[in-house]
Amino acid sequence: MIFGTLQTFLAFVITLGILVSIHEFGHFWVARRCGVKVLRFSVGFGKPLWRRTDRQGTEYVIAAIPLGGYVKMLDEREGPVSESEKALAFNNKPVLSRIAIVAAGPIANFLLAIVALWLMYVLGVKTVLPQVEKVLPDSPAAMAGIQPGDEILRIGSAVTPGWQQVNMKLLSFIGDSRSIDVSVRSGVPGQKPEGSEVIRQVPLNNWLVGQEDLNPVKALGIVPYSPQIPAVIGQVVAGGAAEQAGLKPGDKILKTDGEPVQDWLAWVNLIRSHPGKTLHIEIERNNSLQWLAITPGEKEVEGRRVGYIGAGVQSVSWPDDMVRTLQYNPLLAVPKAVQATSALTGMTLESLWKMVVGLVSVKNLSGPITIAKVAGASLQSGLENFLYFLSMLSVSLGVLNLLPIPVLDGGHLLFYLVEWVRGKPLSEKTQTVGLKIGVTLVVSVMMLALYNDISRLF
Repeated sequence: MIFGTLQTFLAFVITLGILVSIHEFGHFWVARRCGVKVLRFSVGFGKPLWRRTDRQGTEYVIAAIPLGGYVKMLDEREGPVSESEKALAFNNKPVLSRIAIVAAGPIANFLLAIVALWLMYVLGVKTVLPQVEKVLPDSPAAMAGIQPGDEILRIGSAVTPGWQQVNMKLLSFIGDSRSIDVSVRSGVPGQKPEGSEVIRQVPLNNWLVGQEDLNPVKALGIVPYSPQIPAVIGQVVAGGAAEQAGLKPGDKILKTDGEPVQDWLAWVNLIRSHPGKTLHIEIERNNSLQWLAITPGEKEVEGRRVGYIGAGVQSVSWPDDMVRTLQYNPLLAVPKAVQATSALTGMTLESLWKMVVGLVSVKNLSGPITIAKVAGASLQSGLENFLYFLSMLSVSLGVLNLLPIPVLDGGHLLFYLVEWVRGKPLSEKTQTVGLKIGVTLVVSVMMLALYNDISRLF
């Protein structure tokens, strides 16, 4: 438990450290080239843990609180500036130079996303063939005639080589009430589809409006194919009910109270439905049968008591026909990375807008706790997943910082663009009022995201 929490925290620090460093380096690099003196480049806030000063007088700092960073530039609005250095002050630079410096941070985030996705495509990313195992009755997929065994080839004009692409495209239809074209190829679940391509018309009605748990494939009425997972113990948590009962990694659960256990899902459902009740199980260990008694612990999930034993499943391999690798040479990976970054940017903007107009629930906002958990999980599941997660966060940071809200980079850009058009800056009073409004908005959103995080924990 402690190791897992530490791993999650380290993943969070690494992820945020990369994002913040690249963002602030964008400001720093352009400021230097525009002739602005940079006083401090800090990753994190609070007490410095490490610092160094270069020959140009810039202090580089790694601080204790890893929730952001900043670049402090020489500026007459923030303190006295000697006559000899006034030409190096940010506020004395032409408005176009100030615009370039402020815009450089978000632009650096978009470039980071492109680089991360480029590296992901060069290394190659494995994806599971998006094949349907089951279609729920009376669902949009059932009404469209989608069948078990169908492979989803395209949604509209978007190619969908894996479930990730299917989900991303379906999310773009939030709030829509219309039919969408879904191209499928028929087959048998668990085998590579060989049928001809057919276009199905899938009806959407106020698609995912107001839903807190955005699972578009599930909402469509589709159960994705996955290989049957036998009830074999993979990991045992120290001190849990599984360890206390004597279960060990590699044990295969055969029967519970005399009834055969079909697979891992059936075993999990059985445990969850028997909190605090002793079960007698028959297992196979090293080709011999043994009998054990286990009493699941209890916890509350969504208002009801469920059982748990502190055990994980032994991983299984997917059929070779059901896994494909997306990999490109370094040259071809460039346009793919740019295209993917553009798609992420569009989806982020669209999601923000739909949240503002109420089509997407604000409960989908995530804060540092959720980011930490996802960062830890993506880092554990491989470099490719971590790179994709990093690119998504980097695009989100770039987009959010460009919003025209005072206190964010976009708010400063708005002030400077108005100054460029008017030929003179806005009054100090107007800028101060704007900053107060911006701080209120940003703090409110941050508190809402943190509240959502805590709600998910409990």
